[in-house]
Amino acid sequence: MKAETPHLTRMKKWYGGALVSSLFMLLLLRYGFMKNPVEESYLMNPFSSNGTNPLEWVRFTAPPALQNPGNASQVISIDAIAFSLFALRNLSKGEQQSLLTWNLLKNLINHSHALPNGVEAIKEAGSAWNSLMDSIEEEKLGYGNDNSSRKAKEKQCPHFLNKMNATEPESHYKVRVPCGLTQGSSITIIGIPNGLLGDFRIDLTGEALPGEPDPPIILHYNVRLHGDKITEDPVIVQNTWTIAHEWGEEVRCPPPTPEENEKVDELEQCNKLVGKDDNRTIRVHSHGLRLPLMGLQGVKPRRYFPFKQGSLFVATLRVGPEGVQMTVDGKHVTSFAYRETLEPWLVSEVRISGDVKLISVLASGLPTSEDSDHTIDIEALKSVPLSIQRPVDLFIGVFSTANNFKRRMAVRRTWMQYPEVQSGTVVVRFFVGLHKNHIVNDELWNEARTYGDIQLMPFVDYYSLITWKTLAICIFGTEVVSAKFVMKTDDDAFVRLDEVMASLSRINVTHGLLYGLINSDSQPHRSTDSKWFISPEEWSEEKYPPWAHGPGYVVSHDIAKAVYKRFNEVRLKMFKLEDVAMGIWIADMQKDGLEVHYEKEERIFNEGCKDGYVIAHYQGPREMMCLWQKLQETKRARCCGDP
Repeated sequence: MKAETPHLTRMKKWYGGALVSSLFMLLLLRYGFMKNPVEESYLMNPFSSNGTNPLEWVRFTAPPALQNPGNASQVISIDAIAFSLFALRNLSKGEQQSLLTWNLLKNLINHSHALPNGVEAIKEAGSAWNSLMDSIEEEKLGYGNDNSSRKAKEKQCPHFLNKMNATEPESHYKVRVPCGLTQGSSITIIGIPNGLLGDFRIDLTGEALPGEPDPPIILHYNVRLHGDKITEDPVIVQNTWTIAHEWGEEVRCPPPTPEENEKVDELEQCNKLVGKDDNRTIRVHSHGLRLPLMGLQGVKPRRYFPFKQGSLFVATLRVGPEGVQMTVDGKHVTSFAYRETLEPWLVSEVRISGDVKLISVLASGLPTSEDSDHTIDIEALKSVPLSIQRPVDLFIGVFSTANNFKRRMAVRRTWMQYPEVQSGTVVVRFFVGLHKNHIVNDELWNEARTYGDIQLMPFVDYYSLITWKTLAICIFGTEVVSAKFVMKTDDDAFVRLDEVMASLSRINVTHGLLYGLINSDSQPHRSTDSKWFISPEEWSEEKYPPWAHGPGYVVSHDIAKAVYKRFNEVRLKMFKLEDVAMGIWIADMQKDGLEVHYEKEERIFNEGCKDGYVIAHYQGPREMMCLWQKLQETKRARCCGDP
């Protein structure tokens, strides 16, 4: 065994002293709160005997992963952030309804290193939460003030932005996107490459973190009309940048080799036409003879490229499920897959720079909340209050992100109108992480107060952390309401609730049940280019245990209850693919003696809609409304677009 180095010994001493100091500070803070108790603001769970005094929420024990002396500063900062997240707040009982799962997730602090970006998500949530609570206090102090009301209206997220005849220097333009982007959002840029080279860049940037000079770049779109160090031909280079990881791997169009041309949302990363020789003719000599391009000797053939110096272009960046697509003059040119922690909801600004004369920028399809003052059916959309006297047959947790306002409204107006939901025998809640933008969080909080069907999560909503939401759904379904079955779905999934309930009744299994589109023969993706890449360190086996696809699956009460129990015992493996994670958890329970019943439902469609569906995935708000209307009119599960 090697002797410890002096540096490591010093680090251990510093770590021990710092930890003692932090505990001392927490005790002082605790004493201060106890001197000024706010009895009515405890976020107690009114439907369970497991209610927790928030003053106890700061008692954290570091898991093995946090015992590394090199992580000492992170431990202290996480403890401080945790105290901020779980401290007493002056909230009404109605406001507390959005936080019924919050106080039961305190052990996430001990799991923060188990998933990518877990530590960052909790730290950023602390800042976002403080800002939101400050905003709520300001609102309460200024209640009834016309200026306060007008300010609230001004802060609403706009649906549409445009900028014409920009006044900034011609080499640098900025358009603020206050509430991020969501699926279906688009940014259209009209301009003309000019100047010496005609090279220009389009950057979708996020918010810079405190103390950091530059914001992350969610998409860097670099048009080089005269090539670069790699090629002399025109090329489009796409990439991302963060202060932690700097530049990522370039995605070039045309690609250096054809086999590198992957697909994103079923569209090629680079249109095969880009870089190909075309068959156009050119005028040569003074007599006007026109010859085929390829027939000329000594003349370099023209190549197709969507941007040309001195020529007008209309380019649109559109946000899809898996990435961003660019069309130029109506033709698809490039696609770029989202990268970890660099997701469209983070975009806060569009920056355009370089040799380009900008004519206009138009952003449309932006996320915006519905003005409740003008919602005529608002009472019918509010959730039914929870009651311990009313048994719950099924609890449904819906994954959603903060700025997906329209998707949540579409769900409320469609399958949440089933009689079972309206009677309270089926309970539905949206599980939403915090946003880094205070405007979005303000809008989300108002929405939660209005409809009473949102559960806020104490972390920022990165895709890599969706397993934490699965855990939260299991907690709500067993600790807040004691449901016979617990279901997970997405806010772009249309659920035939009547068919789900009929299937559960037909199966007649109440213990050890996993119902859904079961996959019993899948392997981890080992390609680093895959959105679902899993390293051997994350999962060493060649195959996954059986699991059910994420658009919709149901587990029995005992499984959901065991998930929460194992979480508190720090025996729950955190795996970033949430649907596979549930399969892994169930397989572990099976090893411990649980008899598992896997029920495969072929009518759950993972990638769209087919007639006879039980669940149809990837349905936007318009499709959701259309599907609901067809069900009401025909009593049949017919997809939209069908006669």
